[in-house]
Amino acid sequence: MFDAHGDVRLYSLFQDSVSTPLGVIETTYRSKTMLVRLRSGLASAALDPILALCRGLGYSVRFLDEGRRLLELSGPGDRTHRTRLEDHPDVAEVVDAGDSHERHARAVDRPDTIVRVGEAAFGGGHASIAAGPCSVEDYESLLELAKGALELGVPLLRGGVYKPRTSPYSFQGLGAAGLEMLAAVRAETGIAVVTEVLDPRDVERVAQVVDMIQIGTRSATNFPLLTEVGKSGKPVLLKRGFGATVREFQLSAEYILDEGNEEVVLCERGVRSFDSTTRNLLDVGAVAHLSAATHLPVIVDPSHAAGRADLVAPLARAGMAAGADGLIVEIHENPATALSDGQQAISLEQLRGIISDARKIAAMDGRSFDLSLPKEQKKDISAKEPIS
Repeated sequence: MFDAHGDVRLYSLFQDSVSTPLGVIETTYRSKTMLVRLRSGLASAALDPILALCRGLGYSVRFLDEGRRLLELSGPGDRTHRTRLEDHPDVAEVVDAGDSHERHARAVDRPDTIVRVGEAAFGGGHASIAAGPCSVEDYESLLELAKGALELGVPLLRGGVYKPRTSPYSFQGLGAAGLEMLAAVRAETGIAVVTEVLDPRDVERVAQVVDMIQIGTRSATNFPLLTEVGKSGKPVLLKRGFGATVREFQLSAEYILDEGNEEVVLCERGVRSFDSTTRNLLDVGAVAHLSAATHLPVIVDPSHAAGRADLVAPLARAGMAAGADGLIVEIHENPATALSDGQQAISLEQLRGIISDARKIAAMDGRSFDLSLPKEQKKDISAKEPIS
């Protein structure tokens, strides 16, 4: 009922059970109200504006505690009302949104979303993997990597053609020429393709070529881009902004969902921290939380979290153990010559070990790890020793 700060918590009064990465436990909401926790120390006169706002939105109001901090609202419910209240200076938190759930939020009558891209499936008990180079560099090496990945069962090829780099003098990607290479490799091998888009004006062109559109960490708050991608009709891989809270991450997804595109895969790729041991700090707690709080699939990018090839496999295992619905990993035939992020790229043989480990971890809680292989090969690949 009370947290470490003495604040009232009434989730349990409105929710019989929760969903976890290990399974969905049936949840029943017994109330259609919204709960709002007000800031402490408000004078009685200071309550009038917030009460007037609530009544103006069509709600009846009553306090549930003697301190007049927990406010119950009963009324029509609307997704926009939550943000109206969260933006009010006297509101500390919307504890429970009742029927005003945002589109990403898990609801009692909403099953887990399964996003299918080629032979990959993410969510709803399915996990899979995307792998490929950070940047498309030339057709021959891309084709060889795609063939090697397919031999391991990787159903989804990643490869950047529009690269948002910190320095304007760093390699920015091949652009339209790289997009043509992705299309050619897709046509020759049959592998599905995901690539990043940076500019709303490029969304239509990219959508004509790829099976899935990626929104990178630097674009996670580019709201015109999120809106345009939402209109594309393509599945979207949305990476968490490197400085974004979980709530901000969820609301980035909301921009896409609000355009009617429900095929969104969330990607935890690490957040910036004070420690330079790893490139970013992989937030496995966020993976576990999002798996319970949203119906959307959640995957992990251990490459950008680690920034070091030797840590990619351990972080991949950590992400899968936290409940991730899959992985996206950078590979390269010769990382020392890579035009971008070579220090975090791994070999195909190392990728084999990651796939083996991921399949075993997924199986522990009854999930399938979907690969693009004949049935007999799917059995063989996990029999080989994992590479750490």
